[in-house]
Amino acid sequence: MAKVICIGSACKDIFFPTDEGKIIETPEEILSQKKIEFELGAKYRIEERYEALGGCAANVTVGLARLGIETACYSHIGNDQIADWILEVLEKNKVGTELVTKDAELSSDMSAIVVDKNSAERVIFSNQKANTKLEIIPEKISSAEWLFIGDLHGDWQKDLDTIFATAKENKIKLAYNPKQSQIHEDVKKIVEIIAGTEVLFLNKDETLEILLQAGNFSKENLEDENFLVQELKKLGAGVVVMTDGVRGAWASDGGEVFFAPGRKVNAVDSTGAGDAFASGFLSAYVKEKVLKECLDWGIANSSSSVQFYGAISGLLKEEEILISIS
Repeated sequence: MAKVICIGSACKDIFFPTDEGKIIETPEEILSQKKIEFELGAKYRIEERYEALGGCAANVTVGLARLGIETACYSHIGNDQIADWILEVLEKNKVGTELVTKDAELSSDMSAIVVDKNSAERVIFSNQKANTKLEIIPEKISSAEWLFIGDLHGDWQKDLDTIFATAKENKIKLAYNPKQSQIHEDVKKIVEIIAGTEVLFLNKDETLEILLQAGNFSKENLEDENFLVQELKKLGAGVVVMTDGVRGAWASDGGEVFFAPGRKVNAVDSTGAGDAFASGFLSAYVKEKVLKECLDWGIANSSSSVQFYGAISGLLKEEEILISIS
């Protein structure tokens, strides 16, 4: 059985880079401070498009495998050409696919991603039907040392309960990356699972949304990353990790708050940067590195990832990370 099983979606991503969108600043909206605008009814020329493996679980499994961690993807896909392609890419990257199930009645999941060429930021249009039928079977995950919970769909609250109960019964460690749509939908369930999590991954926007529903904080508090991480830690996770794009990442296990700055690189696409960070950080943590080094691994991996279209092309091997952080 794999050391780490990553549970969630696996899909195909298609990228459309463009510099014709207009970026609109909306700083007054705490959870949505930038938007991109296109003329309704217009047609925009895309010079090149790119295709890549996508889905949080798939991305993280590939990142872990590149870094020498035995891993498997637990996902649900269709029974079509895209499904065959997904399995081929996973297997090529030495990811276990025995827990990926096919469904002849559904098309495999796919995302269309518009990338702003000037900022490398993106907007994702995601079709996630196959993964809504993912069934969590305790016997299939009970022998893992770690479970990474990525982007669940369908009856995700029930799935979280099953995963949490299985992990508790079998003393499996949980790494959890809640999705913002689920935080919108049921923040109480998210907080409940956080309390039993060994490693929690959130970006700053997700952190703000959880904490704003948990209490009243001043604007000064919300701009203080150390404060935010300390408040997150109070929710009960063993280690909390918060990322904020190019600004960097923070982590704490209840003692000191550690920080690793982002790197200035020639970024072309931010898709999967969070997944790359998570696989880098988690690999180092599983290898029992100290928190500061775990942050460095995450930053190195995500900084490489954003220099390529798609989530997996820029993922690093362990020797490449060690050179990068030396």
